[in-house]
Amino acid sequence: MATSLVWHETASRINQFYRLTKPRVVSLIVFTAVIGMFLSVPGAVPIDVLFFGTLGIALVAGAAAALNCLVEQKLDAVMARTKGRPLPQGKVNVPETTLFLLLIGGFGLFILYEWINPLTMWLTLGTFVGYAIIYTVILKPLTPQNIVIGGASGAMPPVLGWTAVTGEITADALLLFLIIFAWTPPHFWALALYRKKEYASIGMPMLPVTHGDQFTKLHVLLYTVILCIITIFPYLTQMSGLIYIASAAVLNAVFMYYAVEIYRNYSDQLARKAFRYSILYLALLFVALLVDHYYYF
Repeated sequence: MATSLVWHETASRINQFYRLTKPRVVSLIVFTAVIGMFLSVPGAVPIDVLFFGTLGIALVAGAAAALNCLVEQKLDAVMARTKGRPLPQGKVNVPETTLFLLLIGGFGLFILYEWINPLTMWLTLGTFVGYAIIYTVILKPLTPQNIVIGGASGAMPPVLGWTAVTGEITADALLLFLIIFAWTPPHFWALALYRKKEYASIGMPMLPVTHGDQFTKLHVLLYTVILCIITIFPYLTQMSGLIYIASAAVLNAVFMYYAVEIYRNYSDQLARKAFRYSILYLALLFVALLVDHYYYF
């Protein structure tokens, strides 16, 4: 009985640290990084590069998420969306979180340097600094354009995956970067629209708070148009073929529908649906790139 209780408490503690890494967010980061690996070569990715590259990137991404939780713990305690996180709930404390993120982040960087290549390690470190410090600490409380500027860090994972395999940055890798960079504002501002009151309550200068709903809805629409244009580039540059462009056309049509409807007939329910679809959109778009890469015609 005592052993069972100890095991239960240990498992619960491990789960709290796992939650600090924002696993749902990190899973999308790792997913796009892995797709970047496969798109970088015509054949199979070496199994050791796939394993160690994925592990290293995932660990550093988890460390960045934990640092974000650490920096924003007081704000998280106020917002309904985040008040259940481990730090606001007192499930873990500041020293534990700091040690945890240093250990997994340092180990992830070591893996990338030792078993992948220095370029990927330095780019991953730069991404960590860009998200956890420049975006979270500086830009987020300073400007309503935080998500646009800070989106550069969120757009890096496929580039990291690409360099993990090839050791270099190419134009095709930068196209993957541009897709996520353009996707980030309409994705996040859909969330900000229906969470506007929560952001206002903590004094966070999100676009709907500082410039109003109509201005934000227009920018959701404009950035969605930009995204749809950019997603054509892989086909125009012959990075991909008909499978991809057909898939992108369908996915873009649905995204544009949501963007137009948000602009014309906004409701919180519609914004929630658009936010959820945007996550599915990015995943399916990268799946289409991968399928097309191996079945190009």
